[in-house]
Amino acid sequence: MAARTGMSSTLKSLRALADPTRLRIVALLEKEELSVNELQEITCLGQSRISTHLGLLAETGLVSARRDGKRTFYRLSPHADAHIREFTQFAIRGAKELPEHDSDLVNLRRVHARRTEQAQVYFNQVAGRFDRSYGPGRSWQAFGHLLLRILPPLEVADLGSGEGLLSELLARRCKRVIAVDNSEKMVEFGARKAKENGLTNLEFRQGDLEHPPITDASVDLVILSQALHHADNPALALASAHRILRPGGQVLVLDLVKHRFEKAQELYGDRWLGFAESDLHQWLENAGFKKVEISVVAREEQEPNFETLLATGEK
Repeated sequence: MAARTGMSSTLKSLRALADPTRLRIVALLEKEELSVNELQEITCLGQSRISTHLGLLAETGLVSARRDGKRTFYRLSPHADAHIREFTQFAIRGAKELPEHDSDLVNLRRVHARRTEQAQVYFNQVAGRFDRSYGPGRSWQAFGHLLLRILPPLEVADLGSGEGLLSELLARRCKRVIAVDNSEKMVEFGARKAKENGLTNLEFRQGDLEHPPITDASVDLVILSQALHHADNPALALASAHRILRPGGQVLVLDLVKHRFEKAQELYGDRWLGFAESDLHQWLENAGFKKVEISVVAREEQEPNFETLLATGEK
């Protein structure tokens, strides 16, 4: 009877680990205790599917759960017997051979970092209160000008600047701003406006994002504001941003979260329908950036509900 029970347990474990998704989950829980929502974000799978897989793994004793308020966190069972631990190690080794393994690890790092971003949570709460209550003279425009005054006198490259609205604002505070756009008309318009406004520290140059006409290691800050989704090769554009930065310089990327509004390519000339945070994180790291952080900072209320992410990295 004991042999049958052992065989039954073995078969259950084998069956539980026969699915690639469950291998991914086991490998992730080996590194971090995670909630269903966090596993959903990391794996890009539906919540019901994740819950089903977790239920099967819990049934075999491979994972355990604990409640924390309204959320449930899962981890590898700390009291598993030798039999279960052996299967767990096989599962982790198998997960490393899956094509999703690298992106899972990138997303895991991002989720872990987000837990500690209390300042970002506080900012979102403040932003929500700001939009809900009216006060004379209170506006994001006024706040923007206030925050610009805090900037140190940096040398900035605004890549994919368009007509140069952001570049003009930055030039009122920064030491020097180089605005790069691939449209000759945009460059001519921006240069004319800069001259009319007496912004002698603002220079417009024609060029593309992948090969900006800026000397290596010559700027302190590179900004790509809603520009990267127009690039032919986003990874190359980020590598070029790293090239033109001085050591210790920073890149700031504002762009869309990956979406399915395909008309954006026709309406706005977008080459990419936004970006997955894991892809952007990987491109920044491959370009040589350190301290990479990515978070969603805005969501439009009207359909198609575009979301905006902010990505930062340091050279």
